[in-house]
Amino acid sequence: MDMPVLPIEELFRRLSVALAIGLLVGLERGWQAREEASGQRTAGFRTYALTGLLGGVSAVLAIHTSPIVLGAAFVAFTGAFGAFSWLEAREEKNFSVTGVVAGMLTFGLGAYGVLGELRVAVAAAVATTVLLALRQTLHGWLRRISWEEMRAILILLAMTFLLLPVLPNRAVDPWESINPAEIWLLAIIIAALSFAGYIAVKLMGDQAGIALAALAGGLASSTATTLTFARLAKEHAEASPLLAGGALLAGAVMFVRILVIVGMLNVGLLPLVAWPIGAAGLVMLAGGGWLVWRQADGTGDKPLLKLSNPFELATALKLAGFIAVISVIAKIVSETIGNAGVFIVAAVSGLADVDALTLSMTRLSPASVAAATAALAIAIAAGVNTVVKAGMAATVGTARMGTIMGAVSAAALIAAAVAYFLFAVAA
Repeated sequence: MDMPVLPIEELFRRLSVALAIGLLVGLERGWQAREEASGQRTAGFRTYALTGLLGGVSAVLAIHTSPIVLGAAFVAFTGAFGAFSWLEAREEKNFSVTGVVAGMLTFGLGAYGVLGELRVAVAAAVATTVLLALRQTLHGWLRRISWEEMRAILILLAMTFLLLPVLPNRAVDPWESINPAEIWLLAIIIAALSFAGYIAVKLMGDQAGIALAALAGGLASSTATTLTFARLAKEHAEASPLLAGGALLAGAVMFVRILVIVGMLNVGLLPLVAWPIGAAGLVMLAGGGWLVWRQADGTGDKPLLKLSNPFELATALKLAGFIAVISVIAKIVSETIGNAGVFIVAAVSGLADVDALTLSMTRLSPASVAAATAALAIAIAAGVNTVVKAGMAATVGTARMGTIMGAVSAAALIAAAVAYFLFAVAA
């Protein structure tokens, strides 16, 4: 194996990076052992700095001699470092291999800083240091995590790193609208957004207040959040304005979520969607925020929102299937009926969900569906869903809650229509 000989300027630069990697890791390691006297620890700030530089120098020697030199240096370093760590562990009864692994990584990254891509070496060093520094935080998090949450994380990892790479990354249906890899990736994105809402409530606590519950619930499902608040309003009619405000905040989060999805997956569609969706979201946010602020004086009921774990496998499969169905229907009706068919699909989809239609339109635009048509379809789905939630508040909850939500929702839809015709159409 031939290794390229580096120019002297490049050699100095790469050795400097190797030293910087050692200094970075050594800073964290030295801080962790700052209470120990000098000579009573295997390695500290200087040792890790020298380790990074040692890895770099070993790589330079390997360039000028043989790759075997680098391997032999790594084995010798690991043996010596491990021996001293063993002596320290035996003396202190603290049997942890973290320091040895950190030393091996520092040596390896120092060598890679000379032989490989500098940005990768630096990024790996930063990741290593962050993991080392978060020891107490990560251990505390592991002690608090439940089996259901652990299972959710494992399912997410399996969905992302096991199943996603083996799915076909091409259209597999006669209409060329279903790409299994793309659909599964979209399902992962939505599931991750939902899980963020679950974590927000867990970290802040069940008693964090209606505003936090509404915002986090909207991140998971604004429709489910509205239904939860409507049922509580039925039991606590006096809290109807507060609950209506919470449901409106959840609806505002839904509009934000639409913008995030479009921006992540089809930035070219964002200018057309941003005006109507943004205008509606601002009205919902203002109305919901005012209601919650006006009621948050300590006298009203503050309901609890218990979010279910969003990473149940059945939920992920249903979401992926719904996205696939909406994609096929949207593609077929766009080719046979035209824009009117797409709008019908959008309205029907909005009765239960907005994400599936949003994801479908971002995938199909502009190849199969015109950008303007896709943007209007997303707005229609969001509008129908907003009307459905207002009706849900009136029928499942109380007339007062329904009236409040209906009035603010109507104002939001009017603002969206005005913004669409004034700005989106012109764009």
